[in-house]
Amino acid sequence: MAAKSAAPPTLDPLDFLAVDALLDEEEKAIRDTVRAFVRERIVPHVGDWFEEGILPREVLTELAGLGLFGMHLDGYGLPGASAVAYGLACMELEAGDSGTRSAVSVQGSLAMFAIWRWGSEEQKERWLPRMHSGELIGCFGLTEADAGSDPGSMRTHARRDGTDWVLNGSKMWITNGTIADLAVVWARTDESEVRGFVVEKGMRGFSAPEIHKKLSLRASVTSELVLDDVRVPDENMLPEASSLRGPLSCLDEARYGIVWGAVGAARACFEAALDYAKERIVFGKPISAYQLTQEKLAEMALEINRGTLVALHIGRMKDAGTLRPEHVSLGKMGNVRGALEVCRSARTILGGNGITLEYPVIRHMNNLESVLTYEGTHEVHTLVVGAAITGTQAFR
Repeated sequence: MAAKSAAPPTLDPLDFLAVDALLDEEEKAIRDTVRAFVRERIVPHVGDWFEEGILPREVLTELAGLGLFGMHLDGYGLPGASAVAYGLACMELEAGDSGTRSAVSVQGSLAMFAIWRWGSEEQKERWLPRMHSGELIGCFGLTEADAGSDPGSMRTHARRDGTDWVLNGSKMWITNGTIADLAVVWARTDESEVRGFVVEKGMRGFSAPEIHKKLSLRASVTSELVLDDVRVPDENMLPEASSLRGPLSCLDEARYGIVWGAVGAARACFEAALDYAKERIVFGKPISAYQLTQEKLAEMALEINRGTLVALHIGRMKDAGTLRPEHVSLGKMGNVRGALEVCRSARTILGGNGITLEYPVIRHMNNLESVLTYEGTHEVHTLVVGAAITGTQAFR
């Protein structure tokens, strides 16, 4: 008599393709730790933070306590975690809120990475350990009001004056700016070089007014940086970067986190929509029993699983040293667009409840409208991929 075959495992609607089985134990442990923190500390309060337009400073201290700031960098007391482990952390953080992931990303992948990659040994020893511990919060100043997708047209200027540099200009849409203890600011010199400078809080002529009246990324501090004859000592200039390659390499690091983070936001909306669809009764049965709702949920599950696999594959490539900037562009353009589609579909399932902060959907949807355009617009990344495919540059 033939033995009965074992029953197939129950499908997890949040991990339909069992991507979890592709992770090692350390990766799962890091993911689960961040997920537990987000569910306990972020999710119950983030709707209120979004409504009030705040991100409590103590949250950054708690994120630092988890070892998340610069977790993927090594040396100088930094954890040196894998790219996949860092990506999983970004996914869980953004499942809470894009603002939380942005705070960690700006600290580690922009401000800390700039110093780690382009700074001197003295600068690394001076700042990186204290940034990892959360003692110092950093921000990254590249974007200007008239220099977003074209950073080469920046107007912020750095002039030599003896052993110092004098900086003039302004930067826009700077996450963490108002609360930051230091800012990595990029400026053009008289020699037409692009140099990075660590501008410290309290330097005369430096201010960081917060930007208000946002309808996206409200649970995040967004600022302008103003530099009015700010005198910066030469020891604060990052010596290894002299062109746009410096800041653009930092953006590649941050964009990588977005590839993962967008999937986290989509997953949170899918989970909310699935739960709601099972409970909402219309014409005597839950709306999850209707074909159109099932179509929406199936399309959402497809997009989330596709995005997760793309993120994981890009992460494995990064760990293997085979990742190119064009790969990150493909991941960002696809995963953010897909996440927005998931959020918008989830909103329709929740109906009127989908526009309230009692549920996460409209908050994630609004946040992703910013994620779609920051750190490279969808259009720019499309052209990056297009140039890689065709061999023809279409920016100009």
